[in-house]
Amino acid sequence: MRVIDSHTEGEPTRVIVEGGPDLGAGGMDARIARFRTAYDDVRKAVILEPRGSDALVGALLCEPTRTDCATGVLFFNNTGYLGMCGHGSIGVAVTLAWLGRIGRGVSRLETPVGVVAVDLIDDNTVTVENVPSYRYRQDVTVEVAGLGRVTGDIAWGGNWFFLVKEAPCPLELTYERELTSAALAVMRALRDQGIGGRDGGEIDHIEFFAEPHDAGADSRNFVLCPGGAYDRSPCGTGTSAKLACLAADGLLAPATDWVQESVIGSRFTARYRLADDGAIVPSITGRAFVCAETTLVRQDNDPFRDGIA
Repeated sequence: MRVIDSHTEGEPTRVIVEGGPDLGAGGMDARIARFRTAYDDVRKAVILEPRGSDALVGALLCEPTRTDCATGVLFFNNTGYLGMCGHGSIGVAVTLAWLGRIGRGVSRLETPVGVVAVDLIDDNTVTVENVPSYRYRQDVTVEVAGLGRVTGDIAWGGNWFFLVKEAPCPLELTYERELTSAALAVMRALRDQGIGGRDGGEIDHIEFFAEPHDAGADSRNFVLCPGGAYDRSPCGTGTSAKLACLAADGLLAPATDWVQESVIGSRFTARYRLADDGAIVPSITGRAFVCAETTLVRQDNDPFRDGIA
């Protein structure tokens, strides 16, 4: 498989551009279901060690069903599949530009949760207009082993998030293990106590917040993704979920910039417009940089041909 690696504000994306599985026809939701059931070995080989890492997010390019889209894209990670990925969409856009498949201006990506617009501002800067986002429940309290009562909001930004208002410790990389442990405990507690998103959607992202380090930012976050790896970027879908909560609380007006700082200090600039149904449509601006072009090899006699599970 030919892949192109990039990072978006520190968070890696690996795009399969040739040699991926043929998932046939149908919508992106049907194709990702086929990917999951028939070709999960490909996901593991691309993402898991020795070829990948827990922090890596993969993206498979495929033919779109819509003529107004540049490509279809299916996102996946170390434990499964994602409906949408904000940093990954920025990485995909920069990768498509690197390949000469899109130019400056607005293009569209077809994902399993809807069409996402990507505006290529320059070779590295992209604004993603995400899927409509909204807060589902406010001030939900869960009993968490080792932490006690933890309160947060449940919001959709392309994935389900639990946004915790009080971080359990400083949002510094030196506390990464403590933050990861706390976020995993919150995730387990939500699952065990039957707390989820709309229609029982699993909450598989936990987001902590604190005051930013940089005077030019509005907030600092730590986001734990499915599979237990923290997001090096400020998280596009997580920032979208945050905007939905701010909008619902009347704390951020439409078309007003909100700068989200990650735990490593990288930043996204976000804003939103109102949707017709009371949800918001967030736009996230960030930078991605191509890191490598390579061919992944899977030899039949390799005991870790499909990754180290």
